[in-house]
Order: sequence, then C-alpha cells, then structure tokens
Amino acid sequence: MRILAVDTSSSVASCAIVDGEKLISERILNNKLTHSQTIMPMIASALAESELKAEDIDVFAAVNGPGSFTGLRIGVSAVKALAHAVNKPCAAISTLEAMTYNIMFTEYLIAPIMDARRGEVYNAIYRFEDNKLVTVIEPRAVSVDECCEDILKIGKKTVFLGDGLPVYKNGIVKKLGGMAIAAPAHLNAQMAGSAAVLAKEKELIHYQVLAPVYLRKSQAEREYEKRMKGNE
Repeated sequence: MRILAVDTSSSVASCAIVDGEKLISERILNNKLTHSQTIMPMIASALAESELKAEDIDVFAAVNGPGSFTGLRIGVSAVKALAHAVNKPCAAISTLEAMTYNIMFTEYLIAPIMDARRGEVYNAIYRFEDNKLVTVIEPRAVSVDECCEDILKIGKKTVFLGDGLPVYKNGIVKKLGGMAIAAPAHLNAQMAGSAAVLAKEKELIHYQVLAPVYLRKSQAEREYEKRMKGNE
C-alpha cells in the first residue's frame, strides 16, 4: 500500500511517500517560506522523483491537528484535493501522535509540546507498550508548568520534542531536572514519514470527512467574542 502523507501543522512543511515497509521519499523544510508556497511543489517533486503519479497512491494522509490554524487548513485542503482528484481514501493523523513516532522503541514517556502561544502548549503524553502507542494523557492546550506537574505525578523520565521545546526547555529542566530528556534536532520536528507509518493503523475515511482538529479557538474567534461582549 502506497501512502502519501502531508504535515503542515507547524512552521515545518513535510511530505513523505511510503510503499509498504519502504520509505520512498521524505521532504522537510523549516524555513521562512509559507506552506502555501511550499507544500504543493514538495508533493509534486516527491511524486515525480519517486516515478509515481497521484493515481498510484492508495491513501492520502493529512496531519490534521492540533497546530497552526492556517497551516492545518493548507495541508488538509491539499490532501483533500488530491484524494478527490483520483478518488482515493484519506487518513486523519493527530499531530501529537505522529510526533511520537519519531521516537519509538523507548521505555520513557514521550511528551510532544507545540508552542500554542499565550503561554500554552499543545501537548499529550504517550508511551509505547509492545511497540503500540498508548495515550497516558489526552491531547490538550495547557501551560508547560501543568504538563510538568503531571509528569512529576507519574514519576517517569520523559522525552520532550516539538517546537515548544526550544521555547520552554529551560523551564522544563528547572522543573523536572534529570526526568526531562530533550530530543535532538533531527528528531524534534514534524516528519511526514512518521505520519505515513502511523496512517497504516488508522481507519480510512472519505476526503469529504477530513477536517482540521483544533484544541482551542482561533485568535480571530477570541477577538470577535471579546468585541461582542464589549458591545453588550
């Protein structure tokens, strides 16, 4: 089964193609260009260099959240368009779950943290049991302090990764000390190859059902509600 996965949930743009147990192509770009500029050319290049066409793909997978509101919409829309064009199924992949697949085969807890601004991170806590992903704490938007408090209660060493790590690393180490392990740069970012592998375990859905998943309201929605309350 050939799977093409796309991840635009953060500043990182990534796409990958997996064929069975083989990673054919993976592209990761973390620079100043926007996803609207990069993701479709990346997909086209990955297909061309893999000597494949869109109709050769069996499943189109989109990392659908949490993450950047604009980024998620771009990635999900790209996948929906491709799946619609060739009438193929989709898979919806949690950003946080996909990130844990960067660091499999560890006895430690895994805590992806994405910078959600306003002093919060998108976070969940996972572990692997017999190579199967187990959710310890469900995805949420919380402060880093609350995340660290939960890990202290569990009392196990934890690997942190994600774009929230550079922002909050000092505070995490101060709070957890040797219980906190920072993922290295090559495993810290979103990787569509991880999402493609995870897609094999997901229920396939029609492209019309695929949609972004947000853990909190957008800034525009919050500002609108604030204005409405001010007008009451």
